Amino acid sequence: MEYKDYYKILGVSRDASEKDIKAAYRKLARKYHPDMNRGDAKAEARFKEINEANEVLSDPEKRKRYDTLGANWKAYGSGQPPGWPGGGAGQGRVRVDVQDFGGRGFSDFFETFFGASGGGQGIDVEELLRGAQRGRGPARGDDVEYEVEVSLEEVLRGTTRSLSLGEGGQTRKVEVKIPAGIRDGARLRVAGEGPQGPGGGPRGDLYLRIRVQPHPSFTRDGDDLQVAVSVPLSTAVLGGEVTVPTLDGPLGIKVPAGTPMGRVFRLRGHGLPRQGEGRGDVLAQLSVSLPHNLTERERQLFEELRTLGR
Repeated sequence: MEYKDYYKILGVSRDASEKDIKAAYRKLARKYHPDMNRGDAKAEARFKEINEANEVLSDPEKRKRYDTLGANWKAYGSGQPPGWPGGGAGQGRVRVDVQDFGGRGFSDFFETFFGASGGGQGIDVEELLRGAQRGRGPARGDDVEYEVEVSLEEVLRGTTRSLSLGEGGQTRKVEVKIPAGIRDGARLRVAGEGPQGPGGGPRGDLYLRIRVQPHPSFTRDGDDLQVAVSVPLSTAVLGGEVTVPTLDGPLGIKVPAGTPMGRVFRLRGHGLPRQGEGRGDVLAQLSVSLPHNLTERERQLFEELRTLGR
């Protein structure tokens, strides 16, 4: 059986943590994803290899078997380890007496294989393997996670993403609906859209980790949106109408005379969708725009204000 060094494929050390493995996988998966390398057969093969390495090293049980058995690690799941005796009825059957191991129960090797221990009893290993297979059925596929970026506009209205998933040397398309109001860092589960299980087993699940892109105008605070609005000095002093941007389009608000810099105006129901119903608010904070390059007349007027102690 060909040995694949999954640690080398992901570029991590053999004592790498789950976090290190996950980070390495994400970086390589983005680089070699079929959507980023259309028509590149080598990149597609590399993407498949990266997914295979991640499926093993991100699963604690598979990783343990891989580290213990090397190239033969898959034999544990087949119920027929390499060199296992076979033949007709009554031939090649193996019976293990746990007393053969110095009275301490199964050795580390058999604990690795069967996760069991005994005391003074004989165990028919072939029957044990067959019974485990009958009870378990085809193994379920692994779960996979992808990171998806969305804009604030998409958070407002909801959106969909079409993902290209590499599997068995082929690309499979999966369309996922992302609900309105989703939060940054949220994790969406799409049941049964992960990799196919070995031997035709059921598919695992697909997870999407949501990242909300920064917006040039708005800062998100839960379901509310904060925005800075600059007004002329004359409007702050004398009052007037100011235009406030929202994701629905600009809205006009009345600014009272003598409004201080930093005052916040709340536009109710123009924020992001709430988890229950309704929407958050837009919080518009006013800043005063001071005039530059004054004309001679403007300078005279400000001089007059200064003489008045204003």
